[in-house]
Amino acid sequence: MRTVVAIGGGELKDLETLTIDRKIVKLSRKKRPKALFLATASNDAAGYRETFEKIYGKKLGCKTDALFLIREKLSQKERERKVLSADLIYVGGGNTLRMLRIWKKYGVDKLLKRAYDKGIILSGLSAGAICWFRYGSSDARRFVKGAKKKISFMRVSGLGLLPCTVSPHHIREKNRERGLAEMMKRTPGVGLAIDDNAALLVQDGKYRVLRSRPETKIEKVFQRNGKIIKYSIPESGLLDTLLEKSG
Repeated sequence: MRTVVAIGGGELKDLETLTIDRKIVKLSRKKRPKALFLATASNDAAGYRETFEKIYGKKLGCKTDALFLIREKLSQKERERKVLSADLIYVGGGNTLRMLRIWKKYGVDKLLKRAYDKGIILSGLSAGAICWFRYGSSDARRFVKGAKKKISFMRVSGLGLLPCTVSPHHIREKNRERGLAEMMKRTPGVGLAIDDNAALLVQDGKYRVLRSRPETKIEKVFQRNGKIIKYSIPESGLLDTLLEKSG
């Protein structure tokens, strides 16, 4: 069963997404699943790894490991073993564009696609949500030294496991709504705006909205006859229906 859980945002260390994290672990159907953490987007931040161990390891009972591509020199065989032996994979937030470039350099993009086909649960937050889609609305430019505070969003190409565009951090970052609307004027298909503390669970052609706070939602955004249309998606349904330009 092929599974993706894309979380719009929230602080893992402050337990803001704990309800969603519990669901991710439960999806493995194992008492003590192997959980692999990828911190590439945050430059392999050690503190982020410690947070993952605290939440997914100590609190949720997983056997945790991390795949560091920047801080550690691993062979391709070692990278393959880590990815393909996991029960679930969680990708942390940060610089989406740089993360995807590093993955491609080391062949991790292909390993993650193999993991998806193998039935390993793929999940993540912010950059770790964007990566599973065809396109993402990213603020990667803000990580450039000397970048201005007000920056435009850029479209990045993800792994394409889900054939649409995604934008995280809605509610918390108000400028993202305009950024996604502008992007969908020049991007085919449907966009999904995912609030912080909300997640899209996609499993074998069906989807569900997950929440760790009741007021959160996921909006569908697309262009029709030169006009941007948007509305909150239903709680669950077929992925094909979700990706249609209807409503």
